[in-house]
Amino acid sequence: MNPRRLPFRRPYLRSYLIVISALLLASAALAQAPQEAPTLEARARAALAQTSGRLEVSGLSRPVTVLRDAWGIPHIYAETQDDLFFAQGFVAAQDRLFQMELWRRGAEGRLAEILGSKYVERDRITRLLRYRGDLDVEYASYAPDARSIVEAFVHGVNAYIATVGDRLPIEFELAGFKPEPWTPEVCLSRVAALGVTGYATLEVARALLLRELGPEAAVDLIPSDPPVPLNAPEGLDLAAVEPRILAGFLAAGQPVKFGADNREGSNNWVVDGTLSATGKPLLANDPHRAIGVPSLRWMVHLVGPGWNVIGAGEPALPGVAAGHNDRVAFGFTVVGIDQQDLYLEEVNPENPAQVRWGRGWAPIRIERETIQVKGAEPVQVELKFTSHGPVVHEDPARHRAWALRWVGSEPGTAGYLGSLSLNRARTWPEFLAALERWQVPSENLLYADVDGNIGWKVAGMTPIRKGWNGLLPVPGDGRYEWQGFVPAAELPQSFNPASHLLATANHNIRPEGYKHDLGYDWASRFRIDRLLEVLSQPGRKFTLEDFQRLQHDELSGPARGLVNLLVQAKRTTGADTDADLKPWIDRLAKWDRTASKDSAETPLYEIWLESLPEAVLKERVPASVWPIVENTASTEDILRLLSKPTARWFGDDLPAGRDVVLLSSFRKALAETFKRLGDDPAAWRWGTLHRTGFQHPLAAPNAGSEEARELFRLPALELGGDRDTVRVAGGAGFDVAFGASFREILDVADWDRSVATSVPGQSGQPLSPHYSDLLPLWAEGRYFPLLYSRERIEAEAKQRLVLEPAAGSTRSER
Repeated sequence: MNPRRLPFRRPYLRSYLIVISALLLASAALAQAPQEAPTLEARARAALAQTSGRLEVSGLSRPVTVLRDAWGIPHIYAETQDDLFFAQGFVAAQDRLFQMELWRRGAEGRLAEILGSKYVERDRITRLLRYRGDLDVEYASYAPDARSIVEAFVHGVNAYIATVGDRLPIEFELAGFKPEPWTPEVCLSRVAALGVTGYATLEVARALLLRELGPEAAVDLIPSDPPVPLNAPEGLDLAAVEPRILAGFLAAGQPVKFGADNREGSNNWVVDGTLSATGKPLLANDPHRAIGVPSLRWMVHLVGPGWNVIGAGEPALPGVAAGHNDRVAFGFTVVGIDQQDLYLEEVNPENPAQVRWGRGWAPIRIERETIQVKGAEPVQVELKFTSHGPVVHEDPARHRAWALRWVGSEPGTAGYLGSLSLNRARTWPEFLAALERWQVPSENLLYADVDGNIGWKVAGMTPIRKGWNGLLPVPGDGRYEWQGFVPAAELPQSFNPASHLLATANHNIRPEGYKHDLGYDWASRFRIDRLLEVLSQPGRKFTLEDFQRLQHDELSGPARGLVNLLVQAKRTTGADTDADLKPWIDRLAKWDRTASKDSAETPLYEIWLESLPEAVLKERVPASVWPIVENTASTEDILRLLSKPTARWFGDDLPAGRDVVLLSSFRKALAETFKRLGDDPAAWRWGTLHRTGFQHPLAAPNAGSEEARELFRLPALELGGDRDTVRVAGGAGFDVAFGASFREILDVADWDRSVATSVPGQSGQPLSPHYSDLLPLWAEGRYFPLLYSRERIEAEAKQRLVLEPAAGSTRSER
């Protein structure tokens, strides 16, 4: 699959998966270890966290019980709220300390300290994006007690670091550094939200296409939804727009990728009791993210005064992002609110510390910081800010600067911390009130409660733009300013709809006649149409098993349309030169359009699909902008252009010109399929090509000793589905790099019947029993029970750990 479809949604939140590759050389020293030294496996096993028995910990006020079930989910029982979140931080660090430490360094802009000079620019950008506002307002925006929760969580992380001392997870030995104490500000990081807050990359892409191709072709290639004209804002010099604007903004040293961050995303749906076999709501959610080891998601159950919530979040943050409490279930998908704008600032030629504002000049604020660099001298950097926000690119020769206006500069926009209020909502009104505090990421949140109600609410900080739409960069001279934010109460919502069901899949959810602009770029309708097709079947009473099958549904929506066009092209051309294609087109015509891993037809279709953007567009797009088109053209865009062919893309002889493209591209795809899968079509299988390796970076071929590689190695898996199926599984080429690493199906009638999947396991430490124990379940589409009642948890618990206050420990020690 084309790299354009990778989920560049959270480039910094995925720092663990990106930056750890720079640590590989550190493990080379293992090959030179003395023969008498303990083996790497022995050292790794010795470093595993203590998960049973009793453990004295400084900072607790009362004992805390942690019950781990057979699947590694910790169920934490505390007598005070402070102790509860202290324990969450402690237990998360037990499972994921190395991942969390890389997250912390990425959040603080301190990667160059351990990875060297090539991370200096990344660190600089991270520091640019740091929240600089009032911390009292910041904490209060998430929940009245958010500060105490975050502080308790961080104290718990630090307590674990102090407890283990030098007995650190083996990853630290291989990487050559140690963790450092956390501060509460780590959890307030903004860089994690950069990729999910909007469309700066698409603004640049649209501007370049507008300049090179004109408005009609640019709209063909990156259409807006709803459709609006693509006109350069008054005062914008399109010649000033260059791809390098985003080089530091996205990530230093990484190729610039164009594309909406939410165009591959997540699914959620809920039905009320009239459509369920239980007579109560069922809610399903599968958020899609990069698939890695360890997983981004970490599951936990938090029980304490005012708390009884279970689900998945991220190990470096307190609370639960998707799950349920004793009354309410909730799940999310990203919604396409545009929360970023790029401003072209005119720099004063006489004073480079000023930019144009109206007819005069406004100051640039400058902060100076020092970045420590491993193996090199410290680097002094200047962090510059205009009234719009951080300066992400400068062009001194042309007296220009580019500034980013984004919601991350506002209080309350650290990703997912709004869950601290959401987790305690017990009614629909409380749910709505909690979501007034949820600003980032912008989400479709679904709701179900024990009283039988279901609901949907859009949450996220939504800028108001008057007289412009945010599709293109704008001049920074004061004419294009945000006019506040849409009140949370005015964002779309639904409660107990007449259809008895609600579903979202990152598609355009803007209600007809809705008065506010949210955004113009959404995921295709392929997934949502398939969900509604299944959920709207008359007479159905859905079960947990039905929802499990639907989360793994592999029917391809675009295959229905594209194969039909191919069949039509075969009929209309009638050319003898295409007669040899007939049996293969007939074979696809009989295919059920399901991209199962065992299907012989699917690889032929997928290889053809992969070739279509180039076949349709490349000859008619200048080479200078082809990389942009290649990265932004979606399956939906290609199907639209083929379904309604125009002379712009296929010449004047229509539909013959279109049919020539279809058949010639299919011929090449057929040859490529034989090349990849061999001469026996009966042996073709989609799973042969479509695999995910779950390769830990320390298991890469150049990661040092074979002993180290073997320690972290996980098996490659064959998968069905593709980037357009409900079971999303896509990536570069045919390697699966993103999809649903976590799934949940919540049964409001009996919480103990709820189920989940996660991959590859709860622990990031190799040799832990929970490093990869969930991998077989996930690979086979099976689930584990999401146990909730104390009775069931006690019966199923495999490990019991009691955290006790250390002798002489006081709250002041925290």
